[in-house]
Amino acid sequence: MPPSHQIFLLSPANCAGKRAGFLLRKDARSPLAQRLRSGEGATIGEVFTFMSGLYFRGKLAYATAFASPPEGSVGVQVIVPGRGLCNPRAIIDLAALRAIARIPVDPGDRRYTRPLQRDAAQLAEQLQPSDAAVLLGSIATAKYLEPLKAMLGLRLRFPREFIGRGDMSRGALMLRCAAEGRELTYVVDPGGAHPC
Repeated sequence: MPPSHQIFLLSPANCAGKRAGFLLRKDARSPLAQRLRSGEGATIGEVFTFMSGLYFRGKLAYATAFASPPEGSVGVQVIVPGRGLCNPRAIIDLAALRAIARIPVDPGDRRYTRPLQRDAAQLAEQLQPSDAAVLLGSIATAKYLEPLKAMLGLRLRFPREFIGRGDMSRGALMLRCAAEGRELTYVVDPGGAHPC
């Protein structure tokens, strides 16, 4: 039976990677870097798309196409280290990006897990048992699964088609699905044993 409502949780871009350096370094001159340094800022969606490229762009396009949140909830939420779950339209500046980059995506680091579990617990209160929170991110490690599953339980789902695919392949798949209006299959566990 399909969920009554579904929201999407997007894993973060690598804020310590090479692409992030293009925004963080002092001599960065790209238009996005300039906006981060000015009072204008940029959205989390724009910044993470720049840092992650095809993968995050695919996640954002897919989630936007298929989110059906309960009333009062945001249908697309991004895991942001140190900030928990954030609207991809939230504005950040360079100082905020630097602060985010200092927090490792590590389930053993409370600076990462506490805000994420706080927001996941609030989300769990907004969701009915028949609703779903679909994680668009790696299911091969505990860095997202552990903190989210503890709060969301069986409402946490994963695209079965992600299993065995790399990031670029997932990004391309999600862009195609968003363009075609074709949804993936969500399962309760990463092994894909329980379709939903």
